[in-house]
Amino acid sequence: MAATKYLNETEKRSLDRDAYCLNKLDSYIGDLNITHVHMGTLQTYIEARRTEGVKSATIARELAVLRRILTLAARTWRDEYNNPWIDTAPLIELPKWEDGAEPYPLNWEEQNRFFKLLPDYLNKMALFKVNTGLREQGVCWLRWDWEVQIPELNTSIFITPGKRVQYEDGVWGGEKNKEDQIVVLNQVARSVIEAQRGLHPVYVFPYQDRRIGHIHTTAWKKAWIKAGLPVDGSYNKGPHNLKHTFGRRLRSVGVSLETRKVLLHHKSGDITTHYSGAEISEL
Repeated sequence: MAATKYLNETEKRSLDRDAYCLNKLDSYIGDLNITHVHMGTLQTYIEARRTEGVKSATIARELAVLRRILTLAARTWRDEYNNPWIDTAPLIELPKWEDGAEPYPLNWEEQNRFFKLLPDYLNKMALFKVNTGLREQGVCWLRWDWEVQIPELNTSIFITPGKRVQYEDGVWGGEKNKEDQIVVLNQVARSVIEAQRGLHPVYVFPYQDRRIGHIHTTAWKKAWIKAGLPVDGSYNKGPHNLKHTFGRRLRSVGVSLETRKVLLHHKSGDITTHYSGAEISEL
């Protein structure tokens, strides 16, 4: 009941993930009254998930959703008598077992070897991502109406909306910090964009005439293995490694921390007024 209320009343970009997390918890605590949910009754779930080989970060993410529900039940939700659902939210400790996979930035030889094994549509997306630092969903959702011309530089940039936007084929969830993000195009990224023009009226990187849901597909996973890249669980194997690759290369050529924050989309602010043509040229 509490989980259903939470999912029905909450609006957030990652609500589908929250539903997935609650589904994982349901078989362990779904039959319990909310007043009986605490660290003691959660131990079976935690131990079972760890035995399955699930990382502590994943378990912590699942427990964080539960912790949010318990907080709402104690502080916000009221019954017909105006009493809180529970008197006090129990302390939910999130596990930290130092078992997280490390990022794996690619060197140039690894990148060339890996990218050659990707199907053409993923190759273009990966090449764009490793040259812009844009997150996976930003690349998948990249739209032509997000492009902004910079006439004084004879170029353009893309601006990904910070807030949630409803489109005909789905909902763009927005950026994590809810601020619009600037996507600056270097020569390689620009060449990718120009090669994509005219392929689709809406999306920059279409596949079979529609928006792609993920870069981290079976084709990506097979290419990663075939390229001889790490698969032992010590390192991440997904597209986020390309963002780390981009960041490491910026640092290696002496790009300042402030500029790296902008290029890696870690800097918030009103980019429509904060960045002039000259500043974009510097980026």
